[in-house]
Amino acid sequence: MLPLDIPVLTAAFVAGLLGGLHCAVMCGGIATGFPAMAPGRALGVAWQANLGRVTGYTVAGALAGGLGGGILRLARSDTLALGVRVAAGLALVLLALRLLGRGGRLDLLARPGQQLWQWLRPLHRHLLPADRAWRRLALGALWGWMPCGLSLSLLSVAWLQANALGGALVMAVFGLATLPVMLPLTWSGARMGRWLQRPGLRVALAGFILAAGLLTIATPWLMQVPALHGVLSALGCQPLQSR
Repeated sequence: MLPLDIPVLTAAFVAGLLGGLHCAVMCGGIATGFPAMAPGRALGVAWQANLGRVTGYTVAGALAGGLGGGILRLARSDTLALGVRVAAGLALVLLALRLLGRGGRLDLLARPGQQLWQWLRPLHRHLLPADRAWRRLALGALWGWMPCGLSLSLLSVAWLQANALGGALVMAVFGLATLPVMLPLTWSGARMGRWLQRPGLRVALAGFILAAGLLTIATPWLMQVPALHGVLSALGCQPLQSR
């Protein structure tokens, strides 16, 4: 069974918490539009839409991770495997800097994401009107595939996990962590979003993601230190040849 990479998954969860207010700002119009599709069942509709969104993240993560793993299996190169591990850590470092920055200067994946959305847009029209639960779930899944620098940054981390299960877990954890803000989008959601955006807490949580990225980069070398082997193994960090 694939070991859980605890630092990466925890960083994905923290990114989801920090990114919840960003999601509310960017996708608030979409989120608040779902209840209008079934008046009187707003809570159920909200759950369906967000379940679809998290499912969309998870499927994207599985596809990306599977693609990354396929490349590694074809190459069968220890050097490439090391490069992928280091790149995953660098992706987390970039994500931490993005969460600390302003103005979207580090949204390097936004343009490819916008191109993908142009291909998916016709599916959106075919699912309207969303008068059935399955249509709302499907629309939620498409919502998860909308171009967003934050989710695409996590998707790059999922791809660099180099296996479908690891990629799916990264995106599922990220999506679930956005629910405290995205599911209500009401008083409690806005309160939690503002609390998570406090400067000191934001810096601390982004610093945790940065530390997780640096640990991910350094793990192949740290695992050679016998005194650290037990701790790193407990965190799900494995020597490259065993992954």
